[in-house]
Amino acid sequence: MSKTLMVQGTTSDAGKTTLVAALGRILARKGVKVAPFKPQNMALNSAVTIDGGEIGRGQAVQAQACGIAPLSDMNPILLKPCSDTGAQVIVQGKALSDMEAASFHDYKKVAMAAVLDSYQRLKLQYDFIVVEGAGSPAEINLREGDIANMGFAEAVDCPVIIIADIDKGGVFAHLVGTLALLSESEQERVIGFVINRFRGDIALLQPGLEWLEQRTGKPVLGVIPYLEKLHLEAEDALTANSLGEGDKTINIKVPVWSRISNHTDFDPLRLHPQVSFEFVGPGGSLADADLIILPGTKNTRADLDFMREQQWDRDIRRHLRYGGKLMGICGGLQMLGHWVHDDLGVEASVGSTEGLGLLDFETRMAASKTLCNVNGSLLLPGMQEAVPVCGYEIHAGVSKGAGLLRAPIQIDEVSGKRLDGCVSVDEHIIATYLHGIFQRPEALDAILQWAGVEAIQHQDYAALVEQELNRLADTVASAVDVDALTAQVARFR
Repeated sequence: MSKTLMVQGTTSDAGKTTLVAALGRILARKGVKVAPFKPQNMALNSAVTIDGGEIGRGQAVQAQACGIAPLSDMNPILLKPCSDTGAQVIVQGKALSDMEAASFHDYKKVAMAAVLDSYQRLKLQYDFIVVEGAGSPAEINLREGDIANMGFAEAVDCPVIIIADIDKGGVFAHLVGTLALLSESEQERVIGFVINRFRGDIALLQPGLEWLEQRTGKPVLGVIPYLEKLHLEAEDALTANSLGEGDKTINIKVPVWSRISNHTDFDPLRLHPQVSFEFVGPGGSLADADLIILPGTKNTRADLDFMREQQWDRDIRRHLRYGGKLMGICGGLQMLGHWVHDDLGVEASVGSTEGLGLLDFETRMAASKTLCNVNGSLLLPGMQEAVPVCGYEIHAGVSKGAGLLRAPIQIDEVSGKRLDGCVSVDEHIIATYLHGIFQRPEALDAILQWAGVEAIQHQDYAALVEQELNRLADTVASAVDVDALTAQVARFR
């Protein structure tokens, strides 16, 4: 019989995503057929599943930790913000519509049906489901109709552990306060606490742990030490700039749009020992870069306006005049063309916005979204032979124009090959629809060489991620008795 455990947090970024990934890897090592699940996620970082759907990147990483391919059922409700009050609602991998927050609140009963449908399908396929909550279960204003935290736990009658981040301070208040704000039945299903990111001597923490257990009647299941420089793809929040250690030979800058999406594309660059990497926020400058990369966005036309408000368009043109290199990914590709048209109001309002006009094509938003994982070959200016490339496409726009005949990528399909992207006539600009283009080491090396790095230090990003998942699992396994925890789950109620 399939077992289920839910991880909820006292706050966002308490460590829910990483704990679920760690438990998945630990259980998979033990031969358990385990899968992750997140009923509702709000994130602009998403992944394409093997069944052609779209889920949060956090669940894709958790699936990798479990040693399985990601499925749409692992994150049945994904909200991708397109304004301060609205989001695109993706149900079981497919975009449904844009909704304002109040409308989605009314939609939750329908959404819960999809959540339970996906959960039941996973239960038939896997022996253990590790569920991740969203935010905090103690958000009073969001309790009615909740599908993300205790509302789901109550619906499927599963046990819950609550994780809190001690590094931010106030961990005891967070745990006691969160538990106190739950209903009696919700409190009963909490089987214990996990404290995350602890630094120092555990003996000094022991009196606090004993007080917490006495005060709440709940055990502390483990204290996870702070993991220095742990790298797992972020669910949504922008992470640090350069993380790799070494002699920096290239300076790469990425402007942060108001609706930047899939910024995890740049993790291989942030971790590369030769790359000085910087996310440039509002008010910042793109000057002094060797390579500027325009990232994806959930709202291309709005972020073209945002780019001009920040005067980054002037930085980009100046950069090109002085011989700098420029790259666009997905929404960044669309910005480089002459126009972006949205006749249907797919991303926001109906209308057209002039692009930078640096590449010869135009983009028109379509009602249906392109979602696919791809493999192919990359051939950039100066290369004698093509190298393997992989990635995934998530975009509503369809780009057409003569410039796209100068494509740097050939994508392999059952029916043959198709072209992707564009190279400028002067060979200083490249663009692609492929997210994840830097993950294959051969493609990463080729792009860095095109950008001006002569002696490349080879980096295998996929191997690095596996190493980090194992480091995380080893650390959690030493802090939490997972066998005892799973036995407790089996005895729940």
